[in-house]
Amino acid sequence: MQPEQCKRPDAAQSQKPLKVGFILARSFTPSAFAMFIDTLRLASDQKDRSGRVLADWQVLSSTRHMVTSSCGIQVAPTTDFIDPARFDYIVVVGGLLSVSQPVDNETVSYLKRAAASGVPLIGVCTGSFILAEAGLMANHESCVSWLHHQDFRERFPDLKVRSDRLFHIDGERGSCAGGSSSADLANVLVQRHIGRDAARNALEVLQIDQARSATHSQARRPFVVEARDPRIISVLITMEQNLEGDLSLEGLAKSVGLSRRQLERLFEEQTGLSPGAAYRKIRLERARELLQNTNRAVIDIAFDVGYSSASHFTKAFRLAFGKTPLGVRESQAAIH
Repeated sequence: MQPEQCKRPDAAQSQKPLKVGFILARSFTPSAFAMFIDTLRLASDQKDRSGRVLADWQVLSSTRHMVTSSCGIQVAPTTDFIDPARFDYIVVVGGLLSVSQPVDNETVSYLKRAAASGVPLIGVCTGSFILAEAGLMANHESCVSWLHHQDFRERFPDLKVRSDRLFHIDGERGSCAGGSSSADLANVLVQRHIGRDAARNALEVLQIDQARSATHSQARRPFVVEARDPRIISVLITMEQNLEGDLSLEGLAKSVGLSRRQLERLFEEQTGLSPGAAYRKIRLERARELLQNTNRAVIDIAFDVGYSSASHFTKAFRLAFGKTPLGVRESQAAIH
């Protein structure tokens, strides 16, 4: 789905409208759906007429029953599972992770048929969980909200996931964190198939100042280390989501388009810390949080934050906080 990979005709070469099919999960997130489809609607016509001139869309379902969103609002499907090849993209809008079966088996089969037909699939909000569960994210990296990062890793330990950016396009798969990032991802499709003017018009009507790219960080300030540069924020979030201590500096630098030396220099300028020191601080702060709020054994917490022995962990912890892990736990117990 990247511009150089996409084999679908450009809008300038074809008068065919951009066609998108939506699949809504049970308890889907209405904001993610609305932001995505409204970007298409506003780009499809001029002067807010909402005509389906340059884009068209359908809500697909195995039944004609209303689909209930996470807030109780219901949406009626507009068509059955018609030939997926009629769409340029199929977008799966996820919702509450507590729902045991967000889509039925017929929907899963349809998604597999769409993938086999070469139709790009997009997971919006937790829609990437549905695609992963269906086995459709193998060899593709998913983008999820930082809020759901650990859930994804636990459910799909063999799949790649990131929560350091708003959205991600990886070959014939796309995914985004949900919320307003749905508009940003939809904007990429509009630019590709309809044009920049239409994309700009849609965002202006939605009162979005400017389109954010795939490299923009999610709206979450790292809880330990402060920074302003989006590349450093992206690296810090990656560190927060990988507390085992196995991240390489070269890999972190490459993920944000920097060399190792550039990343080290920028870290010093932005945070006053080296990348290694920042990573250690994040891991130890997480350990302190677990010591204060759980009854887990110290050695288990040590393993969680990347220390292979209790003695090494205790030494690093005392150096950082002036107390041993057990001392922090005892202090917390005394407060209560």
